[in-house]
Amino acid sequence: MNNSSGIKVIRGVVIGLFFSLGVSSIAFQKEKKPPMTTHASGTFDVKVTPQAADDKDPAAAVGKFLLDKQFHGDLSGTSKGVMLAMSTAVSGSAGYVAMEQVNGTLNGRTGTFALQHTGTMTRGAPQLSVTVVPDSGTGDLAGLSGKMDIKITEGKHFYEFDYSIAPAP
Repeated sequence: MNNSSGIKVIRGVVIGLFFSLGVSSIAFQKEKKPPMTTHASGTFDVKVTPQAADDKDPAAAVGKFLLDKQFHGDLSGTSKGVMLAMSTAVSGSAGYVAMEQVNGTLNGRTGTFALQHTGTMTRGAPQLSVTVVPDSGTGDLAGLSGKMDIKITEGKHFYEFDYSIAPAP
């Protein structure tokens, strides 16, 4: 076997090993680790202000509300938002969507971010999703992502917020 044939055989064996082990050229690139998830919790006060419906508007069955919140705990700050809601003829069934802009300090980091709410209630059983709008974080909260759970117990509002902040690219 000449030297050129030997190199081709060795190259073929090496390539075969890489593919059989599930390793490709991607493995040689620097691996980006996802940011660690951090937890925040606390309470909030909310003022919901109904907006007058226009009887000539075909969407008048949709209720519109302004939201003003004050967060306490690991998230300290305020938010302003708008909520659209609709109930049905079946008691305890409804749906809502809301967007809010939060301005405050989250575990020592100051900035703003947006939250998107999607909620339904089926005959009294709630289902709610509150998510940070991608790329909405500013200041020390740039790169923020996460989900917030909201609980209401005896009329008091609580939040549990699992989030991460990606490092700047």
